This record gives sequence, C-alpha cells and structure tokens, in this order.
Amino acid sequence: MSISLDAVGSGHNQTEERPFGDVAPEDLHRWMFDTPDESRAEIDAIVSAGAYIMGRNMFGPVRGEWTGDWRGWWGPNPPYHRPVFVLTHHPRESLEVEGGTTFHFVTDGIHAALERAKDAAGDGTVHIAGGPTTANAYLAAGLVDELMLQISPTVIGGGLRLFDGVGPLELEQISVRPVSLATHVRYRVVRPE
Repeated sequence: MSISLDAVGSGHNQTEERPFGDVAPEDLHRWMFDTPDESRAEIDAIVSAGAYIMGRNMFGPVRGEWTGDWRGWWGPNPPYHRPVFVLTHHPRESLEVEGGTTFHFVTDGIHAALERAKDAAGDGTVHIAGGPTTANAYLAAGLVDELMLQISPTVIGGGLRLFDGVGPLELEQISVRPVSLATHVRYRVVRPE
C-alpha cells in the first residue's frame, strides 16, 4: 500500500475524475510511475498474489446501489490478472475483464472475503490491496501477516489513514529499501502469545 509520511493512503471526496479524492495520485504513486525501474521488485511483489481483496472505494466511486457499468479505475486490463474480491454492501454480479482479472463482489464481510480469496489463491498469497479503511479492518481483526508499504516523502495532512482505529499493533521490520521517490518497507505483524 502506498502511503504518505503521515500514513494517508487516500483522500476524502472521491469522484470518477479523482480516484484518490482530495489527494493527488502523484503524491502517493510517483515512485511507481516516474521511476518504475527503481522499484521493479516491489511492483512485481504487489502483483504477485494468487488473489486480492479491496474495498469498494478502491474499486470505484459509485456509492449506494450499483448503477451504470463501472468496471474499475484501471481500464480494460487491470494489473491483477487474478481473482479480486471487492467488499461492498450492495450485491453485484461478478465482472470478468481482460487479462484474467475477475472482480467478485462480497456482501458478507471481511472474513467471508478472506475465505473466498484463500480458496481462489490456492497455494498463493492473498494481498489486501486497500484502501486504508479495508486494510485497517483486516489489521484490527488480526488477519494480516505482513505489511508491504511504499512510503512517499510527502506529508498530506488529512485523508484516510492507515492504522486509524486499529489499536496497538507490534510490527517487526523485515526489510527497508529507499529509492528516490519512496521508502519500501516490509513488516511482519507480531502476534501476542
């Protein structure tokens, strides 16, 4: 997940034209688009899962009942190429798009989405793609083993923050690698014994 130094992963007031709401995408993702060769290993790791989970806001700006034919922010060929389970309160038929990505819309909570993603991933990993609200729900429930963070050298000041409402959490640093536009950090979530 890409965050600012103050842990903002997205802004408020999301629209179709502004996927990160009040936060400019370049504030969080310049490392990925301006200097991708510096971060090839991290980009590859992000898209290496056997299945993904994301919140409805990460999938798109549509609120309430589904209307229209919204197919996600990524165009006709999203980067996932695997099953993606989208948390929502409103049912929708699964959406198959190019490249092997199928979005499945899960209305019965984070545990059900995780079980479905684990089944779909087989021996592969499940990545919680975000956004911050979804990541926080899984962290608060004790369902995250590892965090991969891309920390952009910017302070945004307001928005949706990673770790909001999570409570105390002990992390063990696995790796850290600075590049020109981010610091890539991996943490293992330490479980109380």
